[in-house]
Order: sequence, then structure tokens, then C-alpha cells
Amino acid sequence: MRVKVFNQLFSNPKYTKTLEWVKLVTMTGFAQVLVQAISLVCGILVIRLLEPEEYALYTLGNTMLGTMTVLADGGISTGVMSQGGKVWQDRVKLGTVMATGMDLRRKFAVGSLLVSVPVLLYLMRHHNASWLMSVLIILSLIPSFFMALSGTLLQIAPKLRQDIAPLQKNAVVLNVGRLVLLSLTIFIFPWAFVAILAAGLPQIWGNFNLRKISSGYADWHQKPDPQIRKDIMKMVKRLLPMGIYTCLSGQITIWLISIFGTTRGVAQMGALDRLSTALSFITILFSTLILPRFSRLPNNSGLLLRRFLQIQAGLLAMSVCIVLAVWLFSSQILMVLGPNYAGLTKEIVLRSFISCLGITSAFTFSLFTSRSWAINPIISIPVSIASIVLGVTLIDVSTLSGVLTMNILIQLIQVVMNITYTLIKIRRTNNSTLPTEI
Repeated sequence: MRVKVFNQLFSNPKYTKTLEWVKLVTMTGFAQVLVQAISLVCGILVIRLLEPEEYALYTLGNTMLGTMTVLADGGISTGVMSQGGKVWQDRVKLGTVMATGMDLRRKFAVGSLLVSVPVLLYLMRHHNASWLMSVLIILSLIPSFFMALSGTLLQIAPKLRQDIAPLQKNAVVLNVGRLVLLSLTIFIFPWAFVAILAAGLPQIWGNFNLRKISSGYADWHQKPDPQIRKDIMKMVKRLLPMGIYTCLSGQITIWLISIFGTTRGVAQMGALDRLSTALSFITILFSTLILPRFSRLPNNSGLLLRRFLQIQAGLLAMSVCIVLAVWLFSSQILMVLGPNYAGLTKEIVLRSFISCLGITSAFTFSLFTSRSWAINPIISIPVSIASIVLGVTLIDVSTLSGVLTMNILIQLIQVVMNITYTLIKIRRTNNSTLPTEI
């Protein structure tokens, strides 16, 4: 009798699917906890060993690196994920999509550098960095920049096929390499450009390994296809304006503090941001496990709505737990940063709230763009700009806590806009072959 019950249980499709999810989440979660633990150790080393003035330059450099990456992407990776989701079982066709996306990325990278480098140079000089140090920091960003661009595309093919284990192994080895290189250099040369370079150089090996992993699912010998380029560019045209805005608004706290505040204020904000990166494992779990599966769902409005609401419920529960934990243990968390950043108990709670809102907004944005849906920039950008104007008008942004409070307002409006848009698009899904756009 017991044997029969077990046989029925093991043969049940729901049991098999549940077991598959448990294995994926366990494997990916363990790897990402390890990756983020190593990353956090690297971050704490940098915070503690660099003087606040030097750490401020490090923060500005990494902030600009994020801006450069967003500009160079412009929605290309989203377009590649969307197009790849249609042909993910065909190695040749998927290779054509990958090659087209990589070709576009290289062209966009040049434009991103031309725009970003002068701005970063100005900010460095504004915070009293020497010409030599400014140039060294800019040069140290280039390996990280180009490797980050190609790395995101190289992961798409194995993600679509849900071949997660090689990706996780690569990420762990990559971060161990960063920790080793940082440990060998930062104690002797406690400078911002050394810390940035130590983070970027191991990515070269990581990308080489990613190409080998993805070659099993995508033929990288294919040439770019004009029609696929046209389809990807449709997404880029709709997402690039929002991406440009995101470069300004996504790091609004750093930009306001760097322009109107002090160098020490930049360092404090950078230290709080470094702690918030410990939550990035959630983003990686989502992009690895949830996003590709949502992208592959058929155009069934009921199914899409059910999955979307399940994801939003999970995000809400996660956010409540994170903010509550940070509030309860804020003093202990700040001890990790060292005496230069003690006393930021209110600010760290506000920053955790911003992180959770940002994760929810970004997740929702990724969900609807993976379906080839995109909010018209004529709607999204004015709404976003209005939220910034409203925040500056109502909130005193001359202090660190004021800037953080304003960012909460901005992120709340973004979350509401993205969720509302996704619900509208799901409601209008008519079970056709391809997603429709408005």
C-alpha cells in the first residue's frame, strides 16, 4: 500500500514540477548566497581600507560604470531575451539573435563612452581628485564596462534553456578571483582605481568561460540578421529614452550628494549602497529562474495574471522581511562599515526601503519587457520627471536623509506605474500568437 502511494506521488506531474523548482532554487540560492557573501567581503575591505575621500571617488567611478552600462545596453539585452525566447530551442536561430545583439552592443558602447567619460572627469575634478588619479580611475573602468556588456548577453542562452549550474559555478569562481586579486592589492595600494581594476579584470576569464557555456545552445558563428536587428531596435527605441532617464534618476541620490553635498556625504551614501548590494542575489535569482519562464509563457491572460500576482505577492513579503530586519539590527549592521559610518541608523533603514522598492520596480519592468511590451516614453518619462520635481519641492534635499526620503517617493511612483501598466497589458492579451503593443 505504501509503495503504491509513493509511486503515485512520484509519478504526479505536480510533484515532479515542485521537485524541479526546489532543486533550482536551492542550487541557485546557495550559489548566490556564496557569491554575495564574497562580494560583501570585498566591499567591506574597500570601505574599511580606503579613506572616506578615496572611497568617495570609488563610489563615483562605480556609479558612472552603472550609467555607462545602461546607456550602452539601451534595451538591447531585453530585445535579445524577447527574440531569443521565440527560438530558444533552435541553436542556429538563437545564435543569430545573440550575434545580432552583440553587434549592436559594440556600437552602443562607443557612444556611451563618449557621453559618460567627460561627465565622470568633471565630477572627479569637482571632488578634488588629481588629473592623474582621474585618468587612472577612468581607465580602470574600461575592462569592467566591456566585460559587463558582453557578459549579460552571454548568459541569455543558458538561462533560456535553464542550464543554471554552469552559470552559478562560473559566478562563484569569478567572485573568488575578485576577492583574491583585491586582497593581494588593496592592502599595499589603497587607491580607488586599484579596487575598481581588481573587480574588473577577473571578468575577462568569466566571459571567456560564459562563451564556452553558451556555445552549446547558440551558434556564435552566425552573422547578424537585419530583420532581427530591426526587431531588437524596436525595443531599443522604446526603452532607450527611459534608460537615459534611469541613468539620471536611478542614481539620483549620488548625483545630488555629489553636486550639492560634500565628499564625505558621497562616501556615506556609497557605503550604504554597498550594503544594499547584498540584496542583489535576489535580482540574480529572479533573472535566472523567473524571468526566462515568464518570457516563455503563452499568451493566456489568465495564466499571465496568475503568475504576475504570485510574483508581486512574493516581492511584497520579501520587502517587509528585509526592512524589518534592517530596522531591528541597524546598529549591528553599521558596525561592519567601521567608525567612519557609525550613526547612520535612520539612513540605513531608509536605504533598505529604497532597495526593496527598486527591486520591485525593476522586476516588474523586466517582466513586461520580456513580453516585448514597453511603456511609451511619452508617458513614462513625464511621470518620472514629475515625481522628481514633486520630491524636490516637498522634501529638503540638502541632507542625506532628505535625499533618501525623496528617492522613496520616486521609487513608489515607479512601482505603481510599472504594476499598473503590466496589469493593463495582461488584461488586453487576446491569446494571439505574439504579444500586442500599445
